[in-house]
Order: sequence, then structure tokens, then C-alpha cells
Amino acid sequence: MGRIRKEESLARELAGLSHLSLDELRARWRDLYGTVPSSRISRLMLIGAVAYRMQEQALGGLPLAGKRYLERTAAGAPGAGPARKLKLGTVLLREWQGITHHVTMVDGGVMYQDRRYRSLSAVARQISGIHRSGPDFFGLRHHGKA
Repeated sequence: MGRIRKEESLARELAGLSHLSLDELRARWRDLYGTVPSSRISRLMLIGAVAYRMQEQALGGLPLAGKRYLERTAAGAPGAGPARKLKLGTVLLREWQGITHHVTMVDGGVMYQDRRYRSLSAVARQISGIHRSGPDFFGLRHHGKA
């Protein structure tokens, strides 16, 4: 199958994920990851994880440097936190009180629920109802030992 056809097929499969039932998504997870997903994972997170793995298998995974970076970050290595400036188009997900919130980085701010905000902190306040650090709220800061 040609590369274009393969990518078109993948795009159709990804688009179809939103139409799958929760049980079907969990079955796809099991097929792709070889484990049973936690019952606490939201439908939206299942879709995202399944979509990621499908793309990873079809198009290739992260380069070795990216994998090492994520491993250091997950292990809490000092200085391994994410870069301060996120790229345009980056989508952040935050589950808050059972609802998964999507924020997209755009030029001059962030988009949340079809509305532009100047900062992640403004979105964090909108979601939580209190003033809080947006980078902290979205898990972008590393708080390990220096």
C-alpha cells in the first residue's frame, strides 16, 4: 500500500474512534497496548491514547532523544521539565472534576471552548473557579529537587 493510501486509511480510522463505544475503545486499547486500561480513564483519554498508538505504529514513534526526555521527566530528574514556551498548535488536556478540558496553544494565547484567553492561568481560573498557576494546573512545571 502506498504511503498516501496508508495515511488516508489511518486518517479514516482515527476519525472513526469517536464513534466507538467505551467497550470498543477499551478493546482497541488492549489490542494496541497489551494491557487492560484503568476503569478511571475517561473516554476522551482512551481515544487520545488509542489514536497516539495507532499513529505511532503506522508512522513511527518518538526519536530516542524524545523518549529519554520523557523518561527523565517522569522520573522527576532535576531540570527535566518541559520547555517554557510551547509550540503553536500544542494541545493540553486536563481532567478536572470528571471532565476533560482541551486547551490549544495559539498565537498570543490559548484557545479553550472556542474562546481565546491570554494565558493558561486565565483558563485554569475559568475551569477551577479560583486563581491558580496555569502551568502548574496543566502539569507543565517540574517541582523536583534542584
